Amino acid sequence: MRTEVMDFNKTQKKDMINFRAGDVVKVYRKIKEGEKERIQIFEGMIISIKGGQSSSPMITVRKVSNGVGIEIIVPAFSPAIEKIELVKRAKVRQSKLYYVRDKAAKALRFKFTDKSEIIEDVAEEEKAPTKEVETEPKEAVAETKKDSSEK
Repeated sequence: MRTEVMDFNKTQKKDMINFRAGDVVKVYRKIKEGEKERIQIFEGMIISIKGGQSSSPMITVRKVSNGVGIEIIVPAFSPAIEKIELVKRAKVRQSKLYYVRDKAAKALRFKFTDKSEIIEDVAEEEKAPTKEVETEPKEAVAETKKDSSEK
């Protein structure tokens, strides 16, 4: 991808928690019915994210309702999306979880972490200073070399 396009896309991005496959999210969608507008909540697991470097990545969210799997594909920064809220995060090892479609809900045994733990981890990473490697002064290194050569 061209650098000009990537720079433009970076300026367009809004603040958003870094979502991953395996995150359980609530998607607040604006739905217009006649003259009225309401917000509908869709809670499910993110099974894929496409277009990570674009100005609006596409997020595929899946849930099982009354034994029927339902998926929505949502542009993350669409004006029809009020917000996307993180509920919990599953420990997964793949970036695309399409195999979830074939499994029963009970067969999917993920290890989940709560939203509060995730936010604490992100806050600690931001506050943590970068580790600097301390090196010995050159004089001390030279003295140790002299001592070893004298023996």
